[in-house]
Amino acid sequence: MNAPDRPSRPLRPIQALPDQLISQIAAGEVIERPSAVVKELLENALDAGATHITVRLEQGGVKRIAITDNGRGIPPEQMPLALARHATSKIASLTDLENVGTLGFRGEALASIASVAQLTLTTRTADAAHAWEIIGSQEGSVVPASGAPGTTIDVQDLYFNTPARRKFLKSEQTEYGHCAEVVRRIALARPDVTFSLTHNGKTVDHWNTGEFAKRSAHILGDEFANARLPLDESAGPLRLHGFVGLPTASKARADGQYFYVNGRFVRDKLLVHAVRAAYQDVLHGDRYPSYALSLDLDPALVDVNVHPSKIEVRFRDSRSVHQFVFHAVSRALAATSATSFGNAPAPQAAGNGPLPWMRDQQGQPQPQYQNAFGAQLRPNFSAGNFGVAQNTAEYGAMFQPGVQTNLDMASTFGSEAAPGAFAMPVSAGAPMQTLPADDFPLGFALAQLHGIYVLAQNSKGLVVVDMHAAHERILYEQLKNALDDNSMFVQPLLIPVTFYADAVEVGTVEEHQETLSALGFDIAAMSPTTLAVRAVPALLKNADAQTLARDVLRDVREFGGSRVLLERRNELLGTLACHTAVRANRSLTVPEMNALLRQMEATERADQCNHGRPTWSQLALSDMDKLFLRGQ
Repeated sequence: MNAPDRPSRPLRPIQALPDQLISQIAAGEVIERPSAVVKELLENALDAGATHITVRLEQGGVKRIAITDNGRGIPPEQMPLALARHATSKIASLTDLENVGTLGFRGEALASIASVAQLTLTTRTADAAHAWEIIGSQEGSVVPASGAPGTTIDVQDLYFNTPARRKFLKSEQTEYGHCAEVVRRIALARPDVTFSLTHNGKTVDHWNTGEFAKRSAHILGDEFANARLPLDESAGPLRLHGFVGLPTASKARADGQYFYVNGRFVRDKLLVHAVRAAYQDVLHGDRYPSYALSLDLDPALVDVNVHPSKIEVRFRDSRSVHQFVFHAVSRALAATSATSFGNAPAPQAAGNGPLPWMRDQQGQPQPQYQNAFGAQLRPNFSAGNFGVAQNTAEYGAMFQPGVQTNLDMASTFGSEAAPGAFAMPVSAGAPMQTLPADDFPLGFALAQLHGIYVLAQNSKGLVVVDMHAAHERILYEQLKNALDDNSMFVQPLLIPVTFYADAVEVGTVEEHQETLSALGFDIAAMSPTTLAVRAVPALLKNADAQTLARDVLRDVREFGGSRVLLERRNELLGTLACHTAVRANRSLTVPEMNALLRQMEATERADQCNHGRPTWSQLALSDMDKLFLRGQ
């Protein structure tokens, strides 16, 4: 193939580029569109200690960007240097560069902006009698001007002298949208600063100084504000704080994600992956979580000088940062509103501890309830009893308001009650309504609707539970805990289940026995075309053994044994839980429904099934009053 003909160019000697051209080249990296100008100027204003910042835009920022702050201002003798390349007051040595504590520090933003736009700098320090002004570049004259203490930078006709670059700009509304998003990002990080944004003479946004909770609600919207969880965790030099949105606040796009490192908005792949991994089993695959999080750490542990726009960072110990963020967000999501008493129980203790009103003042179980917690959570979990044999007496059938009964677990949930389980007696006429309502966030069962939903009453009103989704989450968490603790109990089958298998399935069984055993399966090849399921995980003993075996073999074959246990574990366990969860149109007794509610309260992430669907919804009395026009 012949090389295409290229026009010849004259040979030129190597020579130093003029300063103006150098600045214009730098502007191509730093000032890619009007929003980049807004970002650089806002960062400078914050570094100057501003507590009130006004942003004025015209024609999406292309015609004009004027940013006024009440910061420290610049002395007149230093104003030409402010417009010079690589001139800054924020770093002076390599040590300063490795411990950057300011947002802007490169010392090239103003020079780059001035090279591609008409720039006017007006500034006044607190002790100056009047303001000073310089127009154009560092070659301009500093002249007296009027103005309050602080700085105003007025940028007009962006790319007026580089028309080719201006052709790449989008519509006015698009460019304005990018500028407005930059202002929102920075305003969210600094709730201690008042921000105002106007476009074409009209005030679009104004945020007064306030708390981060209020600022984040204003910027991310009411849907996020009503479905968020607070997070504040520290580990050594790391601190992560802010809000993570519940899966119900997820979006079809990743435009509700705000992550800051030492106050700087970043779009870092490592941090995004850590948060996404924490949401992986509560969020549908094509949805994006919303969050506003800030990571604080020693500036020496992060390099913010790896990208011209400073949107990316590099951590000295990226693995530790990833694990810290992942576990912190995971713990926040585990403490869902269906979980009893504030903090979520530890996974190994879920459902096995006494409720608060069963404890004495020292927090120990009272004698009359002591035996209720001696038995471990029964491994042979079945769809009929939800695996809460010892919990039946604790807070299942016994505590429905108005019910006086002395049923034992054998008669309530069948004959498979765990040895040593305890049925608490209830005397006739016992005032059950006196039990603390807050101890039972999901209330007590009233009825079952169309074999799909459980209706319950709590202190707020009506609770509607999707019984399949709720049971699926309970099973899923128990399977995860059992696998993590290497305590996947096995249920041998009295009569092995045999089925026809192709050569690939038989080969998968022979190659991945270790993985199958870790998952609680005993599958053996009886012939070149026959497999036998001899044992299954005890938690799944009532599921169809053949279907379970085929699903497990399919995933193991597709992803490999080690990947199934490490990377694909949650998908596999979710499939197994879905197979065994109680199905629609199955009639439940009131004690069984109460047992489900209690187990939800003791299960992490119980607000959503592992597909991201909500498991329950609250209808407040006030909402019901509106439906029937009560009090109107």
